[in-house]
Amino acid sequence: MKNIGIIGSGTMGTGIAQVASAAGCNVFLFDVNEQQTTKSLDGLGQTLNRLAQKQKITPEKAQEILGNIKNCTRLSELKDCELVIEAIVENKEIKQKVFAELEQYVSPECIIGSNTSSISITSLSAELQNPERFIGIHFFNPAPLMPLVEIIPGLLTKSPLAQEMYGLMKSWGKSPVIAKDIPGFIVNRIARPYYGEALRIVEEQMATPEQVDDAMRTLGNFRMGPFELMDLIGIDVNYSVTTTVYKDYFYDPKYKPSLLQQRMSEAKLHGRKTGKGFYDYSEGSTAPVAEKDDELYQYIFNRILAMLINEAVEAKRLKIASDEDLEMAMQKGVNYPKGLLAWGAEIGYGKISGILNALYLDYQEERYRQSPLLKKL
Repeated sequence: MKNIGIIGSGTMGTGIAQVASAAGCNVFLFDVNEQQTTKSLDGLGQTLNRLAQKQKITPEKAQEILGNIKNCTRLSELKDCELVIEAIVENKEIKQKVFAELEQYVSPECIIGSNTSSISITSLSAELQNPERFIGIHFFNPAPLMPLVEIIPGLLTKSPLAQEMYGLMKSWGKSPVIAKDIPGFIVNRIARPYYGEALRIVEEQMATPEQVDDAMRTLGNFRMGPFELMDLIGIDVNYSVTTTVYKDYFYDPKYKPSLLQQRMSEAKLHGRKTGKGFYDYSEGSTAPVAEKDDELYQYIFNRILAMLINEAVEAKRLKIASDEDLEMAMQKGVNYPKGLLAWGAEIGYGKISGILNALYLDYQEERYRQSPLLKKL
């Protein structure tokens, strides 16, 4: 596939365009906001120049990547594409409207993909004239750096397409995994407790955000704590994904959103992009220093990790993906230091079960129920 269309020139769309262009494809980048595309391509040019200056790529390669991307002002300019990937706002109705228009221009053979992080692929494809050619192709931010790509066939997707996209992503230098079309797919489902339990601990005033982050970094060797990561992702974005997963799982208490996160989102305290979230990023501000407490830190780490491992075991039970793909997805999609199934085996699944039993007795909530598979491992 040489002609690739990208709809949406925000951070994700431009990042995917860079990946496809670097792989030698002709990229047609479209956004309803022409100024956004111009701004994004200018920014990409500066990024590529910096990479060339640091000798990460050659100046010729930088020019080639930028030169392979065409700024499109009309959706019809994507008519000759063999694959079009949508990377716009996480709104089902808006996405479906774009797909309906796109089908008027592209050939019947053109594959249509969505970079959605949480919306059902089957649901998105339902209004298409040809839903068999529709598939989820979920990159992680920043797309040029993060190796993982989740390939998600819907119920109506033709059977060979997932393997075809798997091969294409491999040729683009990515590490693809194939997942079932369930809310959150692999990463955004399994990772929910990393944020949800951290938020609940802080809501209950058991610890501060900096203590939770410090505990997960020092005891678990996570690159970033939950609150640092939410600030980086965008508190509004993280809250939106949590809300979608919660709703799509018919309000399962395991995925219940946080009132604290809702209030932060409403106050537009979105993290790094707004200058303030759980931490202050304004000029002259200093990062708070966590008050260390060994016993508290161990409790925080055990609680959050047990919930993560339980979620990974449940994903294994439901065969959302192969064990290998489940492990790789969490390591390459969100930089976890170990695969969660291997981590559970290392700690001992009996210990994980005991931690969850204690939480269930304390809270009397279905949120802390164990996967039926956990006690059998």
